[in-house]
Amino acid sequence: MEYVFCIAAVAPLRKEPSHRSEMVSQLLLGETGKVISIENDFVAIECTYDGYVGWIQKKQIVLQSFLPKQDGYFLNAIQDVFFNHSGCRVSIGTPYYNDKIILDKTQVSYPLIQERLLNYTEKNILALLEHYMHTPYLWGGKSSFGIDCSGLTQQVFKLMGIWLPRDAYQQIELGEEVAFISEAKTGDIAFFDNGEGKIIHVGIMVNNDNIIHASGTVRLDKIDMGGIIHTETGERTHKLRIVKRMKG
Repeated sequence: MEYVFCIAAVAPLRKEPSHRSEMVSQLLLGETGKVISIENDFVAIECTYDGYVGWIQKKQIVLQSFLPKQDGYFLNAIQDVFFNHSGCRVSIGTPYYNDKIILDKTQVSYPLIQERLLNYTEKNILALLEHYMHTPYLWGGKSSFGIDCSGLTQQVFKLMGIWLPRDAYQQIELGEEVAFISEAKTGDIAFFDNGEGKIIHVGIMVNNDNIIHASGTVRLDKIDMGGIIHTETGERTHKLRIVKRMKG
């Protein structure tokens, strides 16, 4: 079995083995995956964290017959790591390794962090969302440099030790339904559909009438039983399907 270790701060995971292909997700520095196949300059992988499948460029990974131990801790702020003895700014959610990582000709040293995994509390949810505010929307993105709606929910919950799959249509299968939006609490996840009933959007409730979601940028908008209302324009932008509560 062969594995990959990402050696770029943020690396695109593409639908097909081509630079022109759609980016479906990303790997952050230190994230890993299992090799499925290799085609020219690209490697098809299954991501270790969420099982997502896509193609990544060979130059952005190290191929390994084993993976370094990762204890499930993640950087909860944008920080610098030392990559081959020079500074490299990495995203929130980047895996944290207790020891210096040396793979092939690559060496990564991590800053000392005290609080390794955040508790599932309203205070921590709001603090994490604040870190992501105004991050530009990026289809397939899951970093604090560019993120999509389901990437935001996955990453925020990952930092509190709660696993969510990558896409909104998968995330909706988890958690317990909140019967009325008036009963929604900080950290509940709201899902939105289109006219055909397909789940197309997701966001995190701040309280029972405000939501933070990635739409253009990561932003705060109003929400009611009909859906999201753009704060500045008053336009209704997304139709609410359901609100779910994840277990901490």
